[in-house]
Amino acid sequence: MQTSNGGPPIAERFHPRVEADIAVKVLLPGRAVMARARDVSMAGLFLLAHPGDSQRQLTLALPLPGDREIVTTCTIRRREANGVALEFGELDWDDLIALARFLHPRLP
Repeated sequence: MQTSNGGPPIAERFHPRVEADIAVKVLLPGRAVMARARDVSMAGLFLLAHPGDSQRQLTLALPLPGDREIVTTCTIRRREANGVALEFGELDWDDLIALARFLHPRLP
């Protein structure tokens, strides 16, 4: 963690983010709601949507272009005016490799 001028601690990111305007399905009981992911990393994504204030977790289906669809439960880590930052739950090896295949060519 870092601090800036005695302010609150700021956590450093371990995984770089890449811009990714991807349609994501938020899986709710009995239905799926479409939303957009602004960016994605190996650890999570930023969802341009506003889940209810009481929700702490969401189940997402993230279709990776030209590859598989990743379905995982995510934890809401931060809420902002334009959406929420989500941390992926457990991903199996196939999902991790597919996510790495998607991210690798887009990294700076």
